[in-house]
Amino acid sequence: MVHSMTAFARVERAGTQGTLIWELRSVNHRYLEPHLRLPEAFRDLEGSVREALRQGLSRGKVECTLRFTEENASKSLQVDQDRARQLVEAAETVAALIKNPAPLNPLTVLSWPGVLVADASDPQALNQEALNLFENALEELKNGRNREGAELARLINERLDSMSQEVTTLRALVPQMLAAQRQKILDRFTDMQAELDPQRLEQEMVLLAQKSDVAEELDRLSTHVTEVRRVLKSGGAAGRRLDFLMQELNREANTLGSKAFDPRSTQSAVNLKVLIEQMREQVQNIE
Repeated sequence: MVHSMTAFARVERAGTQGTLIWELRSVNHRYLEPHLRLPEAFRDLEGSVREALRQGLSRGKVECTLRFTEENASKSLQVDQDRARQLVEAAETVAALIKNPAPLNPLTVLSWPGVLVADASDPQALNQEALNLFENALEELKNGRNREGAELARLINERLDSMSQEVTTLRALVPQMLAAQRQKILDRFTDMQAELDPQRLEQEMVLLAQKSDVAEELDRLSTHVTEVRRVLKSGGAAGRRLDFLMQELNREANTLGSKAFDPRSTQSAVNLKVLIEQMREQVQNIE
């Protein structure tokens, strides 16, 4: 199964310390490019989150947003007295070196990082809970990418069926088109009332057949169609391989169009290019 690079996942969990919400958005990108938006208290998770993304995904631009709402915003606050005492002692030491120092403001001490702390908080447990929840969000994102990948594969297979039918029809039409071209040359000589050299006519027809021989292009188109089906069935990170095959299909369709000598073969080449372009657009979203 192939996987899409486009998906969205949202998971939420309420705990004793508050509510955690992860939102993951994924879109197509040439490489894996994570963008993390974490509250300051959860910055330690960045390395683990990036590693989980690297293990779970191979391509795509992935935005990961974590939101945390405390269970009780009005909970009482505590002062880390040891830290506050150290800060005051350090301030008094510096004040002794200054003439007429300003008095130490208690609010200044409280604003120092780590002096004022919330009650009953366990940062390590909260971080682990957030990381576990991220694993759930990532799994949901991967499931969404799988579902969309299956739909993309279905759409591509429909175009492959149409291409195979187009190739089969054109292959059957080539002898008829050559016969029509031969008759067209005969009619032209008749209208001109010119003497027709049978040997020269055969030479011209041989040259025409050589210039308009599309058997090789039709064979290659069929081969590439078969390979695209195989890659879709094999699954995995197939996007780059499929993109290359789209280029090869387009190359053969262009050659087919350049050799066209009949309106039917010209139209067939156009139809093939349209189908290939439709597939190429879908392939851009495959991981």
